[in-house]
Amino acid sequence: MRIIGGKYRSRRVELPVGFKARPTTDFAREGLFNILGNRLDFENIRVLDLFAGTGAISFEFSSRGAKEIHLVEKESLYVKGIRKMIKDVGFENIKPIHIDVNAYLKVCNVTYDLVFADPPYDLKWFAEVPNMVLSSAVLDTGGLFILEHSKKMDFSDVDCFVERRSYGGVNFSFFVKK
Repeated sequence: MRIIGGKYRSRRVELPVGFKARPTTDFAREGLFNILGNRLDFENIRVLDLFAGTGAISFEFSSRGAKEIHLVEKESLYVKGIRKMIKDVGFENIKPIHIDVNAYLKVCNVTYDLVFADPPYDLKWFAEVPNMVLSSAVLDTGGLFILEHSKKMDFSDVDCFVERRSYGGVNFSFFVKK
């Protein structure tokens, strides 16, 4: 995997030994960031990356100059790999948070302009993620929530749904908090 654009473009993202998650493909990340690049001023946004896995989404936001990025991941091995990458590259605007997403959504006292979530596709409560995020205090009014999911899932009936984009087997549903 590599960083697609921005200051650290073409930099390789190292996966920790034993990493078993499904990282967002380069093709899907490139498509997503092409969309976001036309809609957002990266330098003025605060980002929350839920189920961060490799941290690749956070690294993309940082490379493009996002003001502040918090990433949430509960797996110790993944957090260790993310911290190593942050140190090796010199990312200064990423803060990893080692906690379960459910717990973080309940205790977080920060609001974000954009929340990205890439839960494991086999997560038992996957279908609840959009309402959990949208009903929590983490997303600012008018803020954008992006959920990565398989093509089998459909979130168009969820309140605040705006659109869905597909990149091969990777799908992104976009929501704007009212």
